[in-house]
Parts: sequence; structure tokens; C-alpha cells
Amino acid sequence: MKRILLAAVSLVTLISCLSVARADDGYRLWLKYDLISNPRKLDEYRAAIKAFLVEGNSPTIEAARHELHIGLDGLLGAKIPEVSRLDKNDILIVGTYRHSPLFEGMKVRSKLDRIGPEGFLIFTEKIDGKSATVVTANTDIGVLYGVFRFLRMLQTEQDIRNLDIVSFPRIKLRMLDHWDNLNGTVERGYAGFSIWNWHTLPIYIKPRYIDYARANASIGINGAVLNNVNADPRIMTRHYLVKVAALAEVFRPYGIKVYLCANFDAPILLGDLKTANPLDPKVQDWWKEKVKEIYSYIPDFGGFLVKANSEGQPGPSDYGLTQADGANLLANAIRPYGGIVMWRAFVYTYNAKDRAKQAYEIFKPLDGKFASNVLLQIKNGPLDFQPREPFSPLFGAMPHTNLMMEFQITMEYLGQGTSTVFLAPLFKETLESDTYAKGKGSTVAKVIDGSLDGHTLTGIAGVSNIGADRDWTGNEFGQSSWYAFGRLAWNPNLTSKEIANEWIRMTFSNREDVIKPIERIMLQSREDVVNYMDPLGLNMIFGYNNHYGPGPWVDWSSHPDWNSTYYHRADSVGVGFDRTKTGSDAVSQYNPPLDKEFGSLKRCPDKFLLWFHHVPWKYKMKHGETLWDDICYHYYAGVDSVREMQKIWNSLKGKIDYAEWNSERMYLEIQEHEAVWWRNACVLYFQTFSKMPIPKGLPKPDKTLKYYEGLKFPNAPGTW
Repeated sequence: MKRILLAAVSLVTLISCLSVARADDGYRLWLKYDLISNPRKLDEYRAAIKAFLVEGNSPTIEAARHELHIGLDGLLGAKIPEVSRLDKNDILIVGTYRHSPLFEGMKVRSKLDRIGPEGFLIFTEKIDGKSATVVTANTDIGVLYGVFRFLRMLQTEQDIRNLDIVSFPRIKLRMLDHWDNLNGTVERGYAGFSIWNWHTLPIYIKPRYIDYARANASIGINGAVLNNVNADPRIMTRHYLVKVAALAEVFRPYGIKVYLCANFDAPILLGDLKTANPLDPKVQDWWKEKVKEIYSYIPDFGGFLVKANSEGQPGPSDYGLTQADGANLLANAIRPYGGIVMWRAFVYTYNAKDRAKQAYEIFKPLDGKFASNVLLQIKNGPLDFQPREPFSPLFGAMPHTNLMMEFQITMEYLGQGTSTVFLAPLFKETLESDTYAKGKGSTVAKVIDGSLDGHTLTGIAGVSNIGADRDWTGNEFGQSSWYAFGRLAWNPNLTSKEIANEWIRMTFSNREDVIKPIERIMLQSREDVVNYMDPLGLNMIFGYNNHYGPGPWVDWSSHPDWNSTYYHRADSVGVGFDRTKTGSDAVSQYNPPLDKEFGSLKRCPDKFLLWFHHVPWKYKMKHGETLWDDICYHYYAGVDSVREMQKIWNSLKGKIDYAEWNSERMYLEIQEHEAVWWRNACVLYFQTFSKMPIPKGLPKPDKTLKYYEGLKFPNAPGTW
């Protein structure tokens, strides 16, 4: 392990040294420990940190020690000595509280009792008359998290005098879900192929695996599901378990447990059984033996994630049983080892009257019937990671079940890898939504952090946007959403602006004339994409299979709910899905007063209008425009906003690294092209139903609808 950690240090040190001499390629993510450019801050930090002392030598403490060497030397531009005893003023002391006599006499015991096993304290202290900055915690991983927090303070040029920081995660399990296949492809992945090279594991440990762990630990992510939810059962064979164990060893010092997606039919596909029925004793015994085998390779294995009875995947309903029956089968097998089961609520049947209602209808009756070590993993919206959806009503309907959020960081429906979209506003919109489950203030965030219903097993997952591209996420701005997910998983109360500000400072510059323009781009970016793709509650009007580009005309699938026309319901009268009491009555799945608010045409927020209502084209909106005109204005505003993003970004030339600037310049050019494509295709298509002119002053599309309907993209990522 020490050899692995030293290899990581050597790599990052080399990268840090070379960064001055070459263009930045995005590999270092937000962990760019470049020399602080503000002379006043540099002098202040050098005066405050003349040396550092690290107590302990566990693999996790070694990781913290190496991070300090890299970070302090790079940021302060000088070799900061590590000392073995307190012999000077202005020192940084790092260590687990219970392990060092240095901490005796510090009155922080009550604070340590509050922060749990992963929290940390950073404070200013006088020890034997000497000035010290202290980073401590109850455990080694808490110390490592504290080290990353302290280095972030230096990176973002914060005041480090008179510190008194108490920090701990609000959510227990903070996960990345990798939809990576064993053949190296990534389902809905837009940053190249998988970062896991199963062929060369377990012997060849890529430095990239270590840097992956460092990056995740720096934002508090503590779990990784390594394989696709459409699971290949071979991941649980000995051939792959030794490889999984090698990754687990790399991740362990950074507080990251590994998890695997399990195929429900594994007893049939791997065990030669004739059934996977959860009630069959032979099936139960098979899972117990398989779990025992997994833990023999990976003693701290986290558990399973399961996609069952969805999109062709096997599951308990194949045997006339409930989803709880299936989840509890695995939960009982893994409970003796302290493992957990994350059971996805993304379950639907074809030909439903309203697919958006099905998860609620399937899982609401099962509240309280899942084992205590099961988390029901629910997508943020009731449908499927759309640019904008109302929150899933399940978050306000299952107080007796451990509920876990599932966000999508990879942008399957938000422009994929070519668009600049900062997802923190989307995450925050969901987390801040009020379920009214126990009256006003019963937010989704309080549901998933356990505080609303008293749950202690809590979780949040993000479908990873990480791939084999050198900059990890394809478009470097994709890193900001990975970063935002981790920061919100640790503390859902952070604002989008706070997170954007941190990331910009760590990635580009601490200069205000850089921060403010990029903040403006980031904080508006998600709304811009909604405007030129799915305004006013439209949804699922994407190209078939690959979900790349517009396809509101798609109506040829044998599964009605795989057709765009199923969702927008455009006709000569109007557009939108009637989910009121006169339609599918999906509004009744929301608690009062939301059911009445969403169900009222006048009171429904404009952003969800066409999600809940079929609205006449000539309906007068709140500001006096007709629905048709308002749709057009949104589509055109989306394009205008992308062009404004281009202008803002171009103004930054010469103020940030040229390679990074030029890369984003090209991506914004692609995005501008795609925004025009979306606008023209959708306006022309919906115009065939409204029969109304495009409002005066807006330029007319220069291509015909037939042209847009005929476009093909056989090489688009995600094409089946």
C-alpha cells in the first residue's frame, strides 16, 4: 500500500512541476496546487504555516501526509518542512484526537462528540505558548477530509486566522454510480470509455485510480458502484472479484468502499439453478454463499445496487412477488457482514396510462416492508433525469422506508458531453422542494438526510460522468457537476453560487474579473438548456435511443412510452400531458397543498405547466402572451443565452490558461449550433399543430421541418 501511495505522490508532484511549463489539460481537476498568485495572501500563509506535524502512520494518515506535502509545497511555492515534534510557532498540526498527547487539554471533546466518524475540526490553538492550526477528528478518514478542507481554504484564498470550523456530513452514504460495462464501454457515458481496465487488473494499478480516489475524498464521496445497473453477472465471479479487490485496496485509505450492481438472475446465470425466486431456499442459500465469497476477497465490501424488473432486467415480479421481497432476499444475505442493498425505484411497465405514476404505484404500498439495511434509491423526478421535472412524489410518501436520492451527473438529457451545464441548480431545485409530508418545511433534503423521519441509514447517489478522457469528464465543465454533487452530498445546505465560486477559484483563478463572468455562465447554464430543449414543463422530446438532439416527432416505438408524442400530446387544441384529475391524476400523488397547486391551471408554476396540463395554444399566460408565443420566446431566449455565454467566455481570453479557454470556446461553438438546431426543429414541429406564426421580431428557421426530421447521428454517444 505504501508503494501505491508513494507512486500517487510522485505522479501528482510531477504534474504540479510540469503545470507551469505546459498547457493545463484538465487532469488535475480542482486539486491544482499551483502557487498562490496573490502576494499578500501568499505572505500571510507562509507566515502562518512554517512547518507541519502529522500524528500517526496508517494508510489514511499517510494519504493525508502526502496531500499536505503536495498541496503546501505547490501552493506556497516552497518546501514546507514536516517536523516530528512541536518546536516552533506557526505550525499546522494534523492527527486523530485520541492518538496524540498533543491534543490533551484542548477543550474540543464536546465538538468531537457531535461530528461522528467522518467529521473534522479545524481550529486555532495555543500549545505551550506556541501558535498552531489544528486539524483533528475522531477517525483517520475525518482527518483526511479535514486536510482537504484546509487545503481548499488556501486554494480559495480564505482567512485562516482564528479558525473554528466544525464540519460533518449530513448524509451517510455518498455514492458515485458508474454505469460501466465489463467490455470497457459506458452506458450513457460521454467522456470516453470506462476508467476501469479489467484486463490489466489486478496487477497493473493505474495512477488514475489513485487520483480518482483522491478527487472523491476531497469532496467527501465515500462509495463507488463499479459496474452498470444493467448488470453483467460475471462481475461476481472469482475472475472479477480479485480485480474488484485490487480497486478496493486502492480506495480504502481514502474512505471509499466499493459496491457492485447485482443481476437478479445470477443464481440461474452463475449458479446453474433453475430459478431466482426469492422464496426458494436454494436461491437464498446461493446468495448467502456468494456474499460470503465476496467478503472473503473484500472484507469491507459495501453492498449491492440492483435494477430489477425495469427495461428487460429480471426481478421478483417475474415470480409474482413484490420489489420488497426481492430486496430483502439480498438484504438478509448481506446483513451479517454489515452490508447494505440499494434497490432502485426506476421500475415501470410498458403501455401505462402515465409512466410517471408507476414508481409511486409500485412502491408506496411497500412502505415499511423493506429490511432495515435496504435503501430505496429514487430518481430525483418521477420520470427519467429530464432537464426539469417536479420531484418524485415518493419522497413525500414513504416515511417508514430508508430513501436515497439518485441524481444523474452524466448529462444524458442535458446536451451530453458537448454542452456546458452546471448541475448544482438542478440538484438544489430538487433538494429544496417541499414535500409537505409533515407540513411546510418537509423538504426533500430533510427526507434523504433522515432528519424528517428519524432514519440513520441515509444515502445519495450520482450517476457518474467520469470516463477515460484525459480531463475525466469530456467537457471540463463537467467536472463542476461532479464537484457540486460531492459538496451537496456532504452539506445539502450549500448554495449553487458558493459551490461555483469554490470550483472556479480552484480550477481557473482567484481573480474577481475571472470569477464573476464564469459564475454568471455557470449559474444560468441549466436554465438556458431547459429553455432551448424543454421549456414550460415539456419533457422526453429527445432523439430516439441516443437521446441526442430533438425528436418531438418520434412515434414509431412499439412501446408507447418510448415515443415523444406520448409525453407532449400536441394536437390542434394545445400541448402538454394532462395529469390533473381530468387526466391521469398524477397530481394526487403529491401531498396537499401541492396537489391543488399543480392541479390548477392558474396556480401551477410555469416551469411545470405542460408537465401537469394540456394547455390550449391561445391560452393567455400570466404575463399576457399566448402559450404559443411564450414557447417560442423560451426557445429563442435559450439560443440567445448560449450566444451570450460565448461572448462572456471570449472576454476571458488571456486571463486563464489558453488550452482550457480554447477547449471551452470550441464546446460553446458546438452548443450554439445544437441550441439553434433544437430551437428550429421544435418550433417548426409544434407550429404544425398550433398553426400560428412565429412572433414578430424573431428570425425564422432557415431549414424545413423535413430537413430536421431527416438528420441522422449514427456515431452519437449512446446510440444503440
